Amino acid sequence: MPRSKKFRRARLIVLVLTVLLVAGTAGAGYWAVSAVRASFPDVTGSITVAGMSAPVDVKRDANGIPQLYADTPEDLFRAQGYVQAQDRFWEMDVRRHITSGRLSEMFGSGQVETDSFLRTMGWRQVAQQEFDTQLSADAKKYLQAYADGVNVWLGQHPGGQSASLEYALLGAVNGDYKPERWSPVDSVAWLKAMAWNLSGNMQEEIDRSLLAQDFSQDKIAQLYPDYPYARNGTIVKTGSVAPDGGYKPADGSATQVPLAQGRAATKALLQDLSGKMAAVPQLLGPQGQGIGSNSWVVSGDHTTTGKPLLANDPHLGPGLPSVWYQMGLHCRTVSNTCAYDTAGFTFAGMPGVVIGHNQNISWGFTNLGADVTDLYLEKVTGPDTYQVDGKDVKFETRRETIKVAGGTDRTITVRTTNHGPLISDQSSEQQNVGKYAPAGNAAPDRAAGYGVALQWTALTPGRTMDAVFKLDRAAGWDDFRSAAADFAVPAQNLIYADTKGNIGYQAPGMIPQRAKGDGRYPAPGWDPAYDWKKDYVPFKSLPYSFNPATGYIVTANQAVVDPTYRYLLTTDWEYGTRAKEITDQIESRLKNGGKISPDDMQSMQLDNTSVMAKTLVPLLLKVNVSDPYVREAQDLLKDWNYHQDADSAAAAYYNAVWRQLLTLAFGQKFPADIRAKGDCLLVRQKTNSTLPDDALNGTPTAVTECGTRNAGQAQPDGGDRWTEVVRNLLTQPGDGWWDYIDSDHLQQHGLNNLLGEALKNARRDLTSKLSKDISTWSWGRLHTLTLKEQTLGSDDSSIASGLVHRLLNRGPYQLSGGTAAVDAAGWNAAAGYQVDWIPSMRMVVDLSDFNASRWINVGGASGHAFHPNYNDQTELWAAGKLLPWAWSADAVEQATKHKLVLSAG
Repeated sequence: MPRSKKFRRARLIVLVLTVLLVAGTAGAGYWAVSAVRASFPDVTGSITVAGMSAPVDVKRDANGIPQLYADTPEDLFRAQGYVQAQDRFWEMDVRRHITSGRLSEMFGSGQVETDSFLRTMGWRQVAQQEFDTQLSADAKKYLQAYADGVNVWLGQHPGGQSASLEYALLGAVNGDYKPERWSPVDSVAWLKAMAWNLSGNMQEEIDRSLLAQDFSQDKIAQLYPDYPYARNGTIVKTGSVAPDGGYKPADGSATQVPLAQGRAATKALLQDLSGKMAAVPQLLGPQGQGIGSNSWVVSGDHTTTGKPLLANDPHLGPGLPSVWYQMGLHCRTVSNTCAYDTAGFTFAGMPGVVIGHNQNISWGFTNLGADVTDLYLEKVTGPDTYQVDGKDVKFETRRETIKVAGGTDRTITVRTTNHGPLISDQSSEQQNVGKYAPAGNAAPDRAAGYGVALQWTALTPGRTMDAVFKLDRAAGWDDFRSAAADFAVPAQNLIYADTKGNIGYQAPGMIPQRAKGDGRYPAPGWDPAYDWKKDYVPFKSLPYSFNPATGYIVTANQAVVDPTYRYLLTTDWEYGTRAKEITDQIESRLKNGGKISPDDMQSMQLDNTSVMAKTLVPLLLKVNVSDPYVREAQDLLKDWNYHQDADSAAAAYYNAVWRQLLTLAFGQKFPADIRAKGDCLLVRQKTNSTLPDDALNGTPTAVTECGTRNAGQAQPDGGDRWTEVVRNLLTQPGDGWWDYIDSDHLQQHGLNNLLGEALKNARRDLTSKLSKDISTWSWGRLHTLTLKEQTLGSDDSSIASGLVHRLLNRGPYQLSGGTAAVDAAGWNAAAGYQVDWIPSMRMVVDLSDFNASRWINVGGASGHAFHPNYNDQTELWAAGKLLPWAWSADAVEQATKHKLVLSAG
């Protein structure tokens, strides 16, 4: 007889308490708990792995980072699959359930709506098409080898306690779950999750539409200011596109070294789509704009080593295990038949190395931010039809069955237009398309509202997996660009350096050409004039730079080119604050013939200067404060150096003032559905989805959530866009944005008054959060990071939450840095001071000697809670330190602490 849910939950609590008790008892240690110990990987000795043609050596250093040595690429990637499964299979298993819309199979009915939304987009189907029709024979072969390695490990650890502690915890409440075999398509589908989190301005489309209900276009334009090209510059000098379509650089590149339709008609619908987007598990961080990263490369003419130096630190969402996995993949003899000799950062569940270096080149990524998504309002004329150019056209339809652990299967109908899937069908407020939306000017006949379809480049099969393998074996600039040509999604800024002394940059990706419109607002789907053109921007027309005369290249999500460039890449660039700060630091070091060292590259990554504070603090100090209690705090700013160090009281007070300024000037005025309230966000009513002839039913529940989920990004979160908004408005002290309601509920006017109110409110805020005594204040006490396991350890998990969190989560850690700083420990000013995106890893690559390179991960190699390598790099990362990065066979051998042989069988 199957155990009841109540019994399983009681068993879970007993299991968790046992682990916690034993883990906390002197002399016993957590190693005694079989649920923990049994899942740790074997890292010494020999294990037979079916399919190997010859033994593969797995050498791990003290941090558990594996370096693999094989004779064939198939053996190399088969071993990679086996080893990553050893360390991270739970993470891999959850990721594939996300990308295929099958979370309900693991976690029950609470994930049905998320699964419905993901099934509607069809990530898994697109990944299958990529594997079947787009990828090269070699890529397919390597993906299959990787899957075979995973499955050998899975056969040896068929779920339960022997796989990981999380399976033991899950089994206590969902004892029927067993992981299935790994498929090559499981690996390819992860690229869709990457693309989703880095997919441009879809949230901005929604937010501008919602704001249009309350603000004029002029007011909205103030909230989305033009990019400051003159002040912050572009990645490359814009250049031109020749008649043959080829891009012509204008930055002194040299040859190789010889060595508008969003109105009230869509309000309710778009609010809910914003919530659906936020509900998708954020393994890479907040979706869309705001995702940042830094990378720069300096040529050997300007370095102390005489060869290029390359730095990269992608800014992504925090979590455990860390999103990145450090690894080396080496052919024992590099040749045409086995061409891989590479090391760097990859994702568990995906073969190859994503960011790093090989024996010839190094490369790094930042998000390009190209606008690769468009929302289309669709005139739905019936259950099976929608309107295009005045005619009814039939939807493409398919039915999807969602299996639910401990519950009844749910079936949904997915309808697809000529622009893409009708994502509004899975809207919890959209049981019949457009039911709640009033008529709008764009289509007076739409008394019933609209459907909303998503057109997105990632829903077109591409060859990004081929690009990863090409990067790993690239021998020079031409190979690098060939790899970039296959890098379809997500569109990234790629920087480059090689051992011959060359440096470069390439913008890759599938970027649409719009016949009409610029992607700022949802487009009218019934008008073919707004369709995307058949062809994407040609790769040969995309900007690049090779050995620019400046001798360095900086990418930090700033504009790639100015508006004179022939093609529209986006209208929603990040605003270039970090890029300008990095550029200024490089130039200051190069003055009077100066040289940049590897230590300089590392210290620049840790620059936590608040650039906005340099403008705002002088104005704050001019405010006449009569209250001595507030003036005491104001005085902290007098001698502040604008550094946001964790131990800085001034940084704590400044950021509190900044938060209050944003709330008074903007937050008070925003619609309730996208406005913050205290440390929590108001969230509209939710219902479960119901579609024609589907089985989803539910009742409304009113909720208020803390944090940033379901709130959209229009709220004043304090990021780079908001620094530009405020910078512009500071020159207009009488602008209506400076009107506010004070703490006595009285209407007030003018910039100076608002700054005084912000100073007062910030003093009260920090008194309540820290203490009345300002000598005890510090930025780090507010600005904390808690690393949460992304499933059972998340706040959304209802499985014995508090106890499980103690097992799986780590922190809090007190951090330096800030949202628009180079050391980008980001926080959302609308929600609180807690860190919600971070430099997810840091690396500095020395092209003169790869063994002198350095790297760090935010967590560790292992995905097993209580393993010594679970988060052994976190304290070093938080302190801004980097680990030595062994590269050569001799260096790796010297660093090896554990050696495992995967033998042929």
